[in-house]
Amino acid sequence: MQQLLYIEIPTPQVAAVKTWLQSEYQIPFGKKSVAKHGFILDRQNRSGAIAQLSVFIWTLQRTTYLKVFRWTDEVMDGEKEFLEHFTKAVRQAFPYEFKQPPAIAPNQSIFEALAEEYPLTVKFFQQIPNGEYDLNRVYWWEKRWRESVKSPKTSKQVIFEDSQANSVKPDVIYDIVYLGGALGAIHAAMMAKLGYRVCLVERIPFGRMNREWNISRAEFQNLIDFGLFTKEEFELMITAEYVDGFNKFFDSNNPPHLKAKVLHTPTVLNIAIDTNRLLEICSKKLHQYGAVICDRTEFQKVVINDNGATIFAKNLETDAEVILNSRLVIDAMGSASAIAQQLNAGQAFDSVCPTVGAVLEGIDKHVWDSQYGDVLFSHGDISRGRQLIWELFPAEKDELTIYLFHYHQVHPENAGSLLEMYEDFFTILPEYRRCDMEKLTWKKATFGYITGHYSLNEDSKKCAFDRILAIGDAASLQSPLVFTGFGSLVRNLPRLATLLDTALKHDLLRADDLSQINAYQSNIAVTWLFSKGMMVPTGMHLPPERVNSMLNTFFGLLADEPQPVSDRFIKDRLSWLMFNRLALIAAFKNPKLILWIIEMAGTKDLLKWLSSYGAFTRSSFANALLGGWMPQLIRSCQALLEPSTPRLWLRLLSWSYALNYSVGKSVD
Repeated sequence: MQQLLYIEIPTPQVAAVKTWLQSEYQIPFGKKSVAKHGFILDRQNRSGAIAQLSVFIWTLQRTTYLKVFRWTDEVMDGEKEFLEHFTKAVRQAFPYEFKQPPAIAPNQSIFEALAEEYPLTVKFFQQIPNGEYDLNRVYWWEKRWRESVKSPKTSKQVIFEDSQANSVKPDVIYDIVYLGGALGAIHAAMMAKLGYRVCLVERIPFGRMNREWNISRAEFQNLIDFGLFTKEEFELMITAEYVDGFNKFFDSNNPPHLKAKVLHTPTVLNIAIDTNRLLEICSKKLHQYGAVICDRTEFQKVVINDNGATIFAKNLETDAEVILNSRLVIDAMGSASAIAQQLNAGQAFDSVCPTVGAVLEGIDKHVWDSQYGDVLFSHGDISRGRQLIWELFPAEKDELTIYLFHYHQVHPENAGSLLEMYEDFFTILPEYRRCDMEKLTWKKATFGYITGHYSLNEDSKKCAFDRILAIGDAASLQSPLVFTGFGSLVRNLPRLATLLDTALKHDLLRADDLSQINAYQSNIAVTWLFSKGMMVPTGMHLPPERVNSMLNTFFGLLADEPQPVSDRFIKDRLSWLMFNRLALIAAFKNPKLILWIIEMAGTKDLLKWLSSYGAFTRSSFANALLGGWMPQLIRSCQALLEPSTPRLWLRLLSWSYALNYSVGKSVD
């Protein structure tokens, strides 16, 4: 018996596929006999011997998989031609389909609108506290994301310039207005502590989060050392601390040399943060330092002039117009940011991870020990053009936070659907972790679009405009692997806050000045080719096991390395020598790896990556020559340079940080 074909049929309708195989598909030759899960093809060869092929299907991850085996030792005459004919017929009968969310009629509830297309999503959201509100948020976010990627060259204009004085003069003029209250709240608390007049604008009730955050103690220590939080406050935020984290990818269909053992990462994302408590502490600090929070308020537009910025928003409870004047606007609106889209002509993001999940309780302790987490895990191959990946983190008491996501190419026809992902999540969770869905207690929905951008260098993405600066997911300069904007903010807040403090002190708020304040790291930019290898280009049919083969290649070699190596890689502390050594080992272990990446990324993106690699090489060379002494020398000149040439000082200070941050030396 020999396997001849393995393909994924991108539909959850396995019964329809079975009917088509047995009744509708016309074989080009031979005799077809119906079998339980497909059919048997017999043909008498010219030699007189009977050759037989077995075609069968099964379902996993809400998709259909098909294999063809040669059931006899005899090779069938025309076997290759049959496989080509059969594959083409399957593709034509079951093409990729990219569904749009159903419209919601006036006075129709979200549950009524989605019940037919997404029955399990509706069923379980009805069991989640505030589930109707959260499902409306999922729907809103998907619609907003789809609109932003549908016509990228005609992004909505929300930034306007006016050389005249502001037509509206509010009584209060702020130093900084933050748009977005999750990552924005942490950043705002730091700047308010430094003495700036801060206002935070948030579309939803402040303190509500549709994401949970994980971090390590060493990384969060950054914020404690910088003075934003105390050790006692940090301990109050911790809901769980697990012993070990696992990284394992499905390898049943991988060849033996591409199977991999479990990669253990005990100090990666092993601290679960209670986001409600974190934001509550931030709220107290904001009020303590005199900041103002405008929640349930939606940003509309911002008008920039020589004197400042005027922000126009709407209170969603009263429909009243809200007008704020500020010296600076911080865009912390994440993937929903219309500002980021306009600044980058609709091309703010190159990749996205549609992410869904929940905080839940009720999984049997014999199935999962809450002392452990899944950092990255897959339980199947490519599913409907996506490689689905799970994350599982212990939460408070017996609760678990579970995510399902995939790396996705930003594409106008195939934006990436949160609703489809949620239907997947509620369907296949028992496949991932054996559980009775009816016995689970649902605590909270977690979801969002986690964006990425393939930065050629520190200037390839616009994160600043006159009096506007983007941070977090809106800036989209964070790691493409496992960290979201939270991890990037924690690692970079000391330099971002210090640089912003310098800019505000000297009124250096033009675009070219604010561009010096960003979280770019050349060692992160160079790893985007890795994430590119985790996403299936829209419309491309890859061997279903392809992404898992690539992941097992790399994570397998990390599992063979000392634990500090994988820790540095996943925490964005990768050095030039380490990157090159690991890349060479991976290429030696799997010579096809480079060809696979070229097939998935394309020549154009490969050339872009070479530019990123060049920037990483230059940064590493500069760090080797200057990183040990130049930052200290520059800071020793502060008293001389800052008063007389503040703009030069800002640039030198930014460069001194970049010397070490860019090669991952910011956290020890």
